[in-house]
Amino acid sequence: MFEQILIIIGASIFGILGFIHLIYTFYTNKFNARKSSVTEAMKTTSPVLTKETTMWDAWIGFNASHSLGAILVAAFYIPLVILDMAVIIEFKWFSILLVLIGFSYLALAKKYWFKIPFVGVFIATCCFTVAAVLINT
Repeated sequence: MFEQILIIIGASIFGILGFIHLIYTFYTNKFNARKSSVTEAMKTTSPVLTKETTMWDAWIGFNASHSLGAILVAAFYIPLVILDMAVIIEFKWFSILLVLIGFSYLALAKKYWFKIPFVGVFIATCCFTVAAVLINT
């Protein structure tokens, strides 16, 4: 079924991007500021919201949770599509949710990120959208 292939491709892109992002967050310096003084300032400054954390810890936490969200899309949808595609077909919400997730990430990618994640999310969103159209028509 072509819809299954599209969802698996799109969800795999999300999972791969999320996994790479998680590795970059914890095991590289790729999210450090180019000016070391900015990174140091983040490590010693708290947000207005609370003094219980620093901007740096919040930055790492936001990046990690963002990664986990993308990984969750893959971890949920790939097994569901492989093991019980009938659930997605019967409950249209599951296909529509993928489109909403895709466009949400696409809006974020366009406004805040850079080219590589934008292209990946764009391809995944196209896969989700075509699959949803095929499932719901």
